[in-house]
Amino acid sequence: MAPKQLSDKSSDGIVVGQSGDKVAFFGATPSIQATGYTAPAATASTSTTPFGFSQAQADAIVAWIRKADADLKAKGLIAS
Repeated sequence: MAPKQLSDKSSDGIVVGQSGDKVAFFGATPSIQATGYTAPAATASTSTTPFGFSQAQADAIVAWIRKADADLKAKGLIAS
């Protein structure tokens, strides 16, 4: 059986979900759009602390990556 296509080849593209809709991929449980991302500080790295980042900068980067990883897994876009 051929897969069903969602696109009608419109030059405007396609959209999956609207504001407030629950969406999931690959059998994951549908959930609403993730929120609460705060980008880590855009402060330039230096060579005065290990790896050029302060502890606070490093912690913010790790927290952001962990949240993105958890949200991608929840949507089924990457495997757990």
